[in-house]
Amino acid sequence: MSAALPVARTAGVRSAAWGDLRADRGAVAGLIMLNSLASAAGLVGPWLLGRIVDTVRDGSGDVLGTVDRLALGVLVFTIAQTVLTRWALGVGYRFGERTAARVRERFLSRTLALPPSVAEHVPAGEMIARGSTDVSVVAMTLRLAVPEVVVAIVQALFIIVAVLVLDPLLGLCGLACLLGVGVALRWYLRRARPAYLAQAAAGAQLADVVTSTAKGARTVEMLGLERRRAEAAEAAIADVRAARLRTLRLRTVLFPSFDISVALPPAGVLLVGGALHANGLVSIGVVVTATVYLRQLAGPLDTLTLWVEQLQGAAVSYARVEGLAKVPREESRAAAVPEGDRIEVRGVHYSYDGERDVLRGVDLVVRPGERLAVIGTSGAGKSTLARLMAGLDRPDSGSVTVGGASVADLSPDLLREHVVLVTQEHHVFGGTVRDNLRLVRPEASDEELRGVLAAVGASWIDDVPHGLDAGVGAEISLDGARAQQVALARVVLAGPHTVILDEATALLDPRTARDAERSLAAVLRGRTVIAIAHRLQTAHDADRIAVLEAGELVELGTHDELVGSGGHYAKLWRAWHTGHDGYDPSASRV
Repeated sequence: MSAALPVARTAGVRSAAWGDLRADRGAVAGLIMLNSLASAAGLVGPWLLGRIVDTVRDGSGDVLGTVDRLALGVLVFTIAQTVLTRWALGVGYRFGERTAARVRERFLSRTLALPPSVAEHVPAGEMIARGSTDVSVVAMTLRLAVPEVVVAIVQALFIIVAVLVLDPLLGLCGLACLLGVGVALRWYLRRARPAYLAQAAAGAQLADVVTSTAKGARTVEMLGLERRRAEAAEAAIADVRAARLRTLRLRTVLFPSFDISVALPPAGVLLVGGALHANGLVSIGVVVTATVYLRQLAGPLDTLTLWVEQLQGAAVSYARVEGLAKVPREESRAAAVPEGDRIEVRGVHYSYDGERDVLRGVDLVVRPGERLAVIGTSGAGKSTLARLMAGLDRPDSGSVTVGGASVADLSPDLLREHVVLVTQEHHVFGGTVRDNLRLVRPEASDEELRGVLAAVGASWIDDVPHGLDAGVGAEISLDGARAQQVALARVVLAGPHTVILDEATALLDPRTARDAERSLAAVLRGRTVIAIAHRLQTAHDADRIAVLEAGELVELGTHDELVGSGGHYAKLWRAWHTGHDGYDPSASRV
C-alpha cells in the first residue's frame, strides 16, 4: 500500500528558509550591504543628469565645465554601481552554493532516517522526484534567485525612496501607477501554491509510473500488461499536461499585467510633471530625474516578475523537500534488549489496506539455529510475514518478538544486530567493491571480504582487474546477479543471529543459486535462517517447513512429516517430484 509523504506548510517553509539564511548570516549581511551601496551609487547618475539638464537650461556660468564635471560624476558612479553589483552577485552565488549543499545534505540525512515502514511504502517516483527535481529546483533558486531577487528588492526600495525625497507629489503619482502590480501579484499568489503543488504531484506520479513499469518490464511482458501500463502512462501524462496548463494560464495573466503596470509610472510622471513645470512648481531637471528613476524601476520589477513565477515552483519544491521533517520517527520504546535468539509470532493479523487481512491469526515459533522454510502460493502472505519478523511493519494485532522484545519496538540499529531481511531488491553504491562491502563493517579486512564473496559464489572477483578496488560502473558492471551476491555477502559480513531470505537468490541462474544457497547454509551454520522458499528443493533441505495458505499457517513440520500427512505440501512435492498431472517441474516456484 503506497503512502504519500507530507508537504511542509508555508510557515514551515519560511522557518526553514530563515534557518538557512541564519546559517550563513555573514554572507547575507554582505550581500545586503553591497547591494545597498550599489543601489545608492545607481541613484546618483539620474540626479546628476537632472542637474545637467537644469544647468544647460539656465545657461549661466561655465556651462561646459559644469556639464563635463557632472558627466564625469555620472560615469564614476555608474562604474561603481557595476562593480558593487557584480561583487554582490559573486557573494550571493557563493552563499547559494553553500546553502544548496546544506539542503541536499539535510534531505539525504532525513531520507536515510525514514522509518523502514514508511520508506518501504512510499512510491519510488515520489522519492525520485523529491530527491532529484525538487532538490535541484531549490538548489538552483538559492544559487541564482536569492542574489538576483535581493539585488532587485534593494534597488527598488532605494529608487522608491529617492523619487519620494526628490519630489513627494511626483513620487506618489508614480507609485499610484504601480497599484496594478500589487493587484496582479495578489491574484496570482492566491492561486499559485495549489496549482504548483498539483503540478509537482502529477510529475511525481508520472515518474512512479515510468519507474515501476521499467522495473517490472519482464513481469509486464510475461503477463501481457503492455496496454494497461501504456494506458496508465498516458493517464499520468495527461495529468501532468493539465497541471502544467493550469500554471501556464496563471502566467499568461501575470506577465502582461506586470508589463503594462511597469510602463505606466514614467508616463504618469511625465504628464503630471509637465503640468507642474508649466505652473512653475518643479524644474524640468526634477521631472527628468523622477522619470529616469521610475524608468530604472522597471529593471528590478522585471527581475522580480521573472522570478516570482519560478519562486512559486521553488516554494512548492522547498515544501516537498522540507516535508520529510514531518514524517514521524519510530523510536525504540522497549526498555530491555532482546535476551536470546528465539523468534515468536503470536496471533498476528495484518492488513495493508485496513480492510482485508493478509495474515490471519498466525502463530509460529522459530527455534534458534534452525533453518525454517516458509512456502505458499502467490499472495499467501509469505513476504508479509518476513517483513513483520524483520520489523519493517507492525502487526495490526498480535505480536512478533525476538528474545522476548517486540521486534516493532526495537530501534533499527539494535534490531539489525539480531535480524536481517534479504530480498531480491538491493542497491549497489558508487565506489569500489570494497566500499560496498564495508558498509556493514568498516573495519573488515580484505581476507574477510574475499571470504564472504567466496561464500556466496562470487568467484568473478578473482577475474576483475584491481579486484576489491575495482570501481563499480567504471571498471566492473554489477548486474542483477552480481549485485545480489554483493548484497548476500554484506549479510554474511554483518553476522546477525537470524537471516531472513526472501527470494534472495532469485536473480541467479538455477545452478548458481543452488551453489549460493549451499555456501550460505555452510557459512550461516549455527545461525537461524528463515527462507521464503520459491523452489521446493530449498524447502526439502530445511529443518522445518511452514505452509501458508490465504494468510493462515495451515501446516508446520519436517519434510517427511508433511509429505506423510498428505496435505497441501505433499501435493506440491509430489507434483514437483514426479512431474505428473501436467505440472511443469521447471516452473516449480510456489
